[in-house]
Amino acid sequence: MTAMEYEAVIGLETHVQLKTATKMWCGCRNEYGAEPNTHVCPVCLGFPGALPVANERAMELTVLTGLLLNCRIPDRSQFERKNYFYPDSAKNYQITQLAQPSTVNGYVEFEMGDQVERVRINRAHLEEDVGKSFHFNQESGVDFNRGGVPLLEIVTEPDITSADMAYEYLNSLKAILEYGGISDCDMEKGMVRCDINISVRPVGETKLGEKVEIKNMNSFSGVRRALLYEIPRQIDAVRRGERIRQETRRWDDVAGSHRNHAHKRGCP
Repeated sequence: MTAMEYEAVIGLETHVQLKTATKMWCGCRNEYGAEPNTHVCPVCLGFPGALPVANERAMELTVLTGLLLNCRIPDRSQFERKNYFYPDSAKNYQITQLAQPSTVNGYVEFEMGDQVERVRINRAHLEEDVGKSFHFNQESGVDFNRGGVPLLEIVTEPDITSADMAYEYLNSLKAILEYGGISDCDMEKGMVRCDINISVRPVGETKLGEKVEIKNMNSFSGVRRALLYEIPRQIDAVRRGERIRQETRRWDDVAGSHRNHAHKRGCP
């Protein structure tokens, strides 16, 4: 009896810091490398009574991104608060787009081998970044300079089928964003980060399997390595009769494996 063949179903969420002079909702400078907690104000720290004002340039760059990614630009977009408690979020909420994003229904085409692949874009919505946590021997600290920086989240449909395809898509997306002046896309400075959603299913099946999310990948090669590990892990588990649980995991690039990540940030 021939063993059942399985295929991977992968979607990516790529977070890109926009190339603006100031933050999304205030006049604090959007600058990497400044002394900790020097580019902060009552607005980006969420003080009572502070009034946010949208960054016009961030809105322009979001629409430009939509055009570059062949998206539809709706006549209306809307921001909401996503409430959660986390140490690197001074306000305990994030201003983001959920119900009515700025751009929807696009695609990215790229060469892979001797053919052209297409990955559909579900949405590219605008939100704000959080601060950065630092952990020392006996204590931790947070630098809120990054908190409030305009952040574009680009969400694909589950069209990616392999680690190599994910890698080529991400490199093509980065090239588009750099060419359009949307972002410097410097991954060493945290300007691009990626979350992976992956499931497996029998070849020919149309129903999606239970997905595993791998959070906060900071290199494209790391994304490929994580998928090369996770795809066989899920297939082996299914063949042994195990049930894949929907969960969030954290990738350890040094160890070449991942582990369960108990906390999942955010709740709409």
